[in-house]
Amino acid sequence: MTRQDYQLGNAVSKTTEAMTLWKTEKGIIDISNDTLAIPVKLDDEEKGYVLHGKGKLLLDAIVETEEGAIGKPVEKELNEPFLMLGNTEEIRERLTEASEEDLAKMGYESQQGFIARAEDLCDPFFRGRIHSCRCFDGDRGLVFAFPNEDNELDILVAKGSKLVYKAMDIMFVSNNDKVVLKSPDEMICKGNGKSVIIKRDKTVIIRK
Repeated sequence: MTRQDYQLGNAVSKTTEAMTLWKTEKGIIDISNDTLAIPVKLDDEEKGYVLHGKGKLLLDAIVETEEGAIGKPVEKELNEPFLMLGNTEEIRERLTEASEEDLAKMGYESQQGFIARAEDLCDPFFRGRIHSCRCFDGDRGLVFAFPNEDNELDILVAKGSKLVYKAMDIMFVSNNDKVVLKSPDEMICKGNGKSVIIKRDKTVIIRK
């Protein structure tokens, strides 16, 4: 099924064990056993999966400053389908065919029901400015897209120590000791031994 330069596989699989999809000192993404999975192909090459099961995203989005700790941890239950690009080989090795019972447990009457939900997730992602499917290369890291309460997508991009997380009310960018955090109340930039904090009332605090 072709939509906006991507293709979904025709068969739905499930994970044979619980898995950690991403883990660094900044956060972790886990999924449970029996998570449904369908491959996503770009230019006829498998680049990722749409996954639906039970999982969790934990992200340390706290920045320590001379003014104290700013920000708060992100904790998101992954109970809706989400997209993952990259790391396909490790997932593929832990998949087996999903049965009608497996589909029913997640609320689907057939494989087509899950494929339709996967298309609803992938269409806005590949159609929008979030991602250019022509330039994505799984060797460049991982990309996750999670639906949120506003029917939009929270995005996490990670490669090694580099991390970008953009959600409804937060943007968090981290690369080793360099951090940018933007929230409705303030924005902080920290790196090279100093930090700059901009409050909502336009107050600027600079610390070295």
